Amino acid sequence: MTATQPRSRKVQQGAARRRHPTARSTPDGRGPRRPVGHRTTVFLALFGATSILTALGAVMVLSASAVSSIAETESAWSLFQRQLMWAAIGAIVMLGTMRVDYHRWRILAAPSIVGCGVLLVVVLIPGVGLSANGATRWLGVGPFTMQPSELLKFAIVLFAADLLGRPGRPIAHTKITVRPILFVTAIFAVLLMFQPHLGAVLVIGITVVAMLFLAGAPLGHLVGTGVAGGGFAAAMVLATPWRRDRFLAFLDPWADPAGVGYQPLQSLHAITKGGWSGVGLGASYAKWGFLPFAHTDFIFAIVAEELGMLGAASVICGFVVIGVAGIMAALRAPDRFGMLLAVGITTWVVVQALLNMGAVMAVLPIMGVTLPFLSFGGSSMVVTLGAMGVLMNVARQGH
Repeated sequence: MTATQPRSRKVQQGAARRRHPTARSTPDGRGPRRPVGHRTTVFLALFGATSILTALGAVMVLSASAVSSIAETESAWSLFQRQLMWAAIGAIVMLGTMRVDYHRWRILAAPSIVGCGVLLVVVLIPGVGLSANGATRWLGVGPFTMQPSELLKFAIVLFAADLLGRPGRPIAHTKITVRPILFVTAIFAVLLMFQPHLGAVLVIGITVVAMLFLAGAPLGHLVGTGVAGGGFAAAMVLATPWRRDRFLAFLDPWADPAGVGYQPLQSLHAITKGGWSGVGLGASYAKWGFLPFAHTDFIFAIVAEELGMLGAASVICGFVVIGVAGIMAALRAPDRFGMLLAVGITTWVVVQALLNMGAVMAVLPIMGVTLPFLSFGGSSMVVTLGAMGVLMNVARQGH
């Protein structure tokens, strides 16, 4: 071969491996992946946005929970200390998952789905599942509680990415790709509605549909799934009085300002009170018992009140960065499995954030979902940070 002749693919890949000893070829022949430790702009954007939102969340939990924390434990720091502990554990998990080759998670696709199914059934056993505010969603683990539906979000993304990303399984063969995913999702939707947890059903459903769409699933299946899912959600809302009242409160909160319309009105009042620059960190009026769940589902209202629209816009920008960087990580993923994994995790986090902030701003009905990285809660924090680590690993190996 003369010096002017192009080198063969094997020679090129061999040279790439010599330059990056840890790089490996992808199953679909798209060339060597980047080393696992490689840091890209997309990775840095994901890491930075996640870290900033988590740090801000810890500060806002301290501010939003101080009053209720004093009422429960006579200490303004107790809930903050718990949140700080979960954030630290989540950070350790994220640092670990971002260093593990995302392909290794594939072996857990089926076991994680089975395990989540068992946990969701156990939650519904009388006397075993823990209840709060009319919902039974938690299991007691020693002095701590866990929410299996949070684990399910990652498990369903992993399961769908595994089935849709296997080599030699065309998406047109719906019997071994699309249908099993829809069947499993439907089973979990029913289990979640028994808790009840409509918000988790919507997050998981939208995430699965997004993954199927980008995988190239037949349009008929997607339309049918959307119609069936929408009908199921509507039936659940209409069949349950308190859900129906909550939906009516979304349409017209002023119809019952002291009842079902109280929470959305108090949330809007907190947001408008903050103005552009806010009333100041720690100076919230709403957290003094006026806004229920101020440190959990409605922490975004406290952000807007204390830090103003500028602070709220910064939070929104953080999730925009995660959304854009997540899609870029998917487009640059070394293989189909990585692409679907990145799409699933990104959709889950961004959709959940939109549902939460939309409810706080009264542009969507209240669905009981937390704001990722900011709301108080251990299961959500640890699982979401762990999933972000997996997404960052996909970004690290991108082309």
